[in-house]
Amino acid sequence: MADVDNLESHFERITVNDENEEQYQTAKQGHKSKGSLSAAISISGLASSTNANRMKLPLQKLQSANSLKSTTITKVTLPSQAAQQNRDQNARTSDEAILAVSRPSAINAPLYQQPSEPKKFHLGMFEIGKPLGKGKFGRVYLAKERSSGFICALKVLHKSELQQGKVEKQVRREIEIQSNLAHPNILRLYGHFHDAKRVFLILEFAGKGELYKHLRKEQRFPEWKAATYIAQMAAALKYLHKKHVMHRDIKPENILVGIHGEIKISDFGWSVHAPNNRRNTMCGTLDYLPPEMIKPGSQENFYSEKVDLWSLGVLTYEFLVGEAPFEDTPVQTQRRIARGEMTIPGFISPEARDLIKRLLVLDPEKRIPLEEVEKHPWIIKHCVKGERATQRSSGSSKVRSSDERSER
Repeated sequence: MADVDNLESHFERITVNDENEEQYQTAKQGHKSKGSLSAAISISGLASSTNANRMKLPLQKLQSANSLKSTTITKVTLPSQAAQQNRDQNARTSDEAILAVSRPSAINAPLYQQPSEPKKFHLGMFEIGKPLGKGKFGRVYLAKERSSGFICALKVLHKSELQQGKVEKQVRREIEIQSNLAHPNILRLYGHFHDAKRVFLILEFAGKGELYKHLRKEQRFPEWKAATYIAQMAAALKYLHKKHVMHRDIKPENILVGIHGEIKISDFGWSVHAPNNRRNTMCGTLDYLPPEMIKPGSQENFYSEKVDLWSLGVLTYEFLVGEAPFEDTPVQTQRRIARGEMTIPGFISPEARDLIKRLLVLDPEKRIPLEEVEKHPWIIKHCVKGERATQRSSGSSKVRSSDERSER
């Protein structure tokens, strides 16, 4: 990992060069990329910052009563005036002391200190580790920033592949949106940079990997774990919607698990910032698409951030059952979604069943809002500390209290 050969092997034998003037000249002449991105975002914990020295200004000397000429021959000093004179004298002495100390530094201090330029990222700043995952347009590697030891994930996208897939605009949008998000259940994008052939995204490292792999391994989650994940998803989506961001591609494959077991929404490739909360683009994954996005004439029918509520209902079902509720052939899946046809297995608890049905509502305006999802009995039952113990003992306490009332 420390030598050049290992670094080259991680990037499939592609020559790794830092950005330089000669490289950009070559890029301008032979490879004109529509998807070139500039590194304009500094990374917390990586970028160095310098605070400008605060300029000390000398205090103005206060004018005291003793400096004024008096034409009065006889002077009578009252006790209150004597006290005032003492305060004036002390103030003058204090001012002179401050002036004596501050004057030399004030004279020598520059009026303006030129701020240092923001730290520019390049590949040489990172030690590249093992591959963490592979996507359609690139790979993700474990990485460490050399100077600080900061552990992160480095997503490498090849510009030629982005151009061929015509997703340059999608990547720009992903960077713009994700770099402005800061929530414990949303994967952080710390910064980005590029060279002649590739775009690099500096991402938060989610230590326990993809949630989808955990779900496939366990087949389905126990209700307490599913409720914990859905509560975190609701909090993250509420944060996104307050910023007028629709994710539009909620599914287990786009959720990672942090080192402490917390989930983190990732992959904002299909996300959009829509301040008017209305879009009409069809996107996302079929099993998770809401009816308003797949019904005939959907190109003319605008939809809102409530598409994420439908996807949250599908996610809840898949967590508990192990498969999506409308999973079938593509044609049958669309028909079932459009009609809301699904079967909830009998082993699902009544509380979870209620939440699923209140999320998977054909009319977007009638879906349960995220604020109510967080307060839903199923979430409260499994996520509020001490709630399960209270409920377990509630039966005996009710009998005891009724017996006590009858004795009275």
